[in-house]
Amino acid sequence: MQNTLFTSDNLTILTGLATESIDLIYIDPPFNSNRLYSGKIDSKASGSTFNDTWIWSVETETDLEAILKINPSLATFIESIQTSNSKSMMSYCTFMTQRIIEMHRILKDTGSLYLHCDPTASHYLKIILDYVFGKVNFKNEIVWSYNWGGRPKDCWSKKHDIILMYAKNKNKMFFDSTCVRIPYKTQIEGRKNPLIDEEKFNSGQIPTDVWDIPIIHAMSKERTGYPTQKPLALLDRIIKASCPLGGVVLDAFCGSATTLISANQLKRYWIGIDIEHKSLKLLIDRLKMYSSDSVNDFIHRTEVPQRTDLSLITLDVKAAVFKAIKDNLSKYIKTLDLNENKSIIELGADEISSIELSMDFQNMFGVSINESSIESLTLIKLVHYINNELMEKACRKSLC
Repeated sequence: MQNTLFTSDNLTILTGLATESIDLIYIDPPFNSNRLYSGKIDSKASGSTFNDTWIWSVETETDLEAILKINPSLATFIESIQTSNSKSMMSYCTFMTQRIIEMHRILKDTGSLYLHCDPTASHYLKIILDYVFGKVNFKNEIVWSYNWGGRPKDCWSKKHDIILMYAKNKNKMFFDSTCVRIPYKTQIEGRKNPLIDEEKFNSGQIPTDVWDIPIIHAMSKERTGYPTQKPLALLDRIIKASCPLGGVVLDAFCGSATTLISANQLKRYWIGIDIEHKSLKLLIDRLKMYSSDSVNDFIHRTEVPQRTDLSLITLDVKAAVFKAIKDNLSKYIKTLDLNENKSIIELGADEISSIELSMDFQNMFGVSINESSIESLTLIKLVHYINNELMEKACRKSLC
């Protein structure tokens, strides 16, 4: 495994990563704040920008139609957001849903996702995560509490962010909270709590789901000038508890590179993705600060990776095809482009030899492929898979 930074659109990169290859995903995506963010002048992040504004477009509508084909209920929910909020929020949620679907795919069964957000969209994102991960795999709504900024006069001060934590499989998830113990309040104050025995007192307590971690001080060496930079202490806690030593951490919106630096220091492998090309220089600058030996220990890529998990299975579908035709199901057989650009119904019996299907096909439809189950493979499911526009690229790779 090689530590890697991709500078490209994260959706295209995510689609190229292997299924069940990642131990932990942390993301701090745009919040739909309707703001343009820029790195502070003369800082490490100078020149970095990202536009956190969203509009509904023909492209976004196409994206939502693709989601509709996989999960109609989820697409219906996203459509309803324009009524309760706005088309801008609907566009943002469409953007996030596409990426969350891919993140769920690439997580190992033992893995978990931490999604950092604020009250602007946290309630919508949680419902999307319930659809994709399943509500039974929701673990925590972590409140990151900080004391910074002004005090408005018309409402309570907004001094927290939300981090939504989901397991890929709640029964298999890796989690070790004992390695992130924090001092008891009385320890900080220099007093001993008589109600807690000395050994337990000295070892500290396991954090709750409210985390009092200070933001980065304006004069701190840790600060890069990146507008939404999060403190290392926050990522250290997440990575220690939810990624085993030697595991792989992914940040698909890696921005200031805090996740990558934390993973590097904690001896975990990492993959970072950011659309801003200046993130490369920012990562190198930070690696030099924390671990100069690591500067040459990662690779930078812009091309989409090739999936290594498709594990093609040769399947004799001759019997299934002609059984379907015999049963008057030929109307469901549309076109399956082979190397000769012929459709499946134009081929004779001797020309149909085999079709290769990826494991994704089996997972999507719950089909267990083996010699005894070939006859039970329904062509309707195959056709549905072939005509699913969202899987068009995978179809080209998997069917030949």
